[in-house]
Amino acid sequence: MNSTVETLQPSTHSNTVKLTFILVISLFFLWALTGNLIPVLIPHLRKACQLNDFQSAFIDSAYWVSYFFFALPAAWVMRKWSYKTGIITGLLIAATGAILFFPAAELRSFGLFLFALFLVAAGMTFLETAANPYITIMGSKETAVQRLNFAQAFNGLGAFVAAFFLSKVILSGKEFSTEQLNAMNPEALNSYLLSEARSVQVPYLAIAGVLLLVALTFRLVHFPPVQEEHGGKLSINLRVFRHVHFRWGVIAQFAYVGAQVCISSFFIRYAGFSAGMPELEATTFLGMLLLCFMIGRYVGTFLMQKIAPRILLIIYSAACVLLLAYCVLQGGKTGVYFLLMVEFFMSIMFPTIFSLAIRDLGNETKSASAFLVMSIVGGALVPLGLGAIAYYYNVQLAYVVPMICFAVVLYYAWRHALPK
Repeated sequence: MNSTVETLQPSTHSNTVKLTFILVISLFFLWALTGNLIPVLIPHLRKACQLNDFQSAFIDSAYWVSYFFFALPAAWVMRKWSYKTGIITGLLIAATGAILFFPAAELRSFGLFLFALFLVAAGMTFLETAANPYITIMGSKETAVQRLNFAQAFNGLGAFVAAFFLSKVILSGKEFSTEQLNAMNPEALNSYLLSEARSVQVPYLAIAGVLLLVALTFRLVHFPPVQEEHGGKLSINLRVFRHVHFRWGVIAQFAYVGAQVCISSFFIRYAGFSAGMPELEATTFLGMLLLCFMIGRYVGTFLMQKIAPRILLIIYSAACVLLLAYCVLQGGKTGVYFLLMVEFFMSIMFPTIFSLAIRDLGNETKSASAFLVMSIVGGALVPLGLGAIAYYYNVQLAYVVPMICFAVVLYYAWRHALPK
């Protein structure tokens, strides 16, 4: 295997590297901001478009399935041109999707909402496919995992802002039973549903404005070149799966992302069913949930200076399995607090699995990164299982789905996380 590893060229000026590093870190904040509005959109569109639990799970699917379809095109764009071109392309696609939230709300069209989310996620796929490997090559190989965890901590900040602040703008707190809705006259019902749908317009137009501004900034800033960044067509082949640590890394990433999406996306529904929390109180806990995620990233980055990333992944995934077992079997207010702890322990998993999976892959790194980003499709498929169990049984029992996913991550960390 060719062991050449991409690194920044030594002639690169240190100030340019620092500025580029800061700009790339901002991308981690942005895709967290959009991705972590999904837990708010699920109960919100459930009301505005009158959906059941299984139908609302397609909100997750529309967002996360985009990663599967756009990861390879994103990798191709970056291979043919540059990381910078891929980033700007992603920002423009995502901004287009955010703008489409305006007509989707006016029409109260669930299909258009899903298409808008699909485009937002398509743009974010470009950003993730570029930013994750780019961060790992902006320094020494030995500190790549810590560096990626540090950058991903800003992902946690974006998640917290989305859940704690933007959720208050989108969710009205008006909750009516089926009987109360049926008792409304058609005009009153339509007025209520339209006002609910329109509450997403201003936040998503603001997001579109930020994305366009960041795209302009990237256009104006010079990126330091990296060795082997160019090279015509991207060689995408399945031979990279001959590496056992990579193959199981893709499986673990699929399971982890599915679990992550399940935990946060149905959190408001879980808190309402299991602990009897009203909608707005649950959004406050959702903000705390994602704050725990952000704190966990910083704590994990610090601990990795003392503990090997693989060992920490074993400990954290085992903790998630045990905590979720209680959430499924007992629930209640304690179950809600235990979900906060799950969020803390799962915070290091994506960047840690990503870094361990692409370790020692040399010139196959870009191709491997694309497959790892494609594995984010777990966030589209796994929640459908949770939604189906919630629809036919209840949402508390449905949390057995992420528990199983964390067991898969534990198995990967225990048996297959190191290159053979």
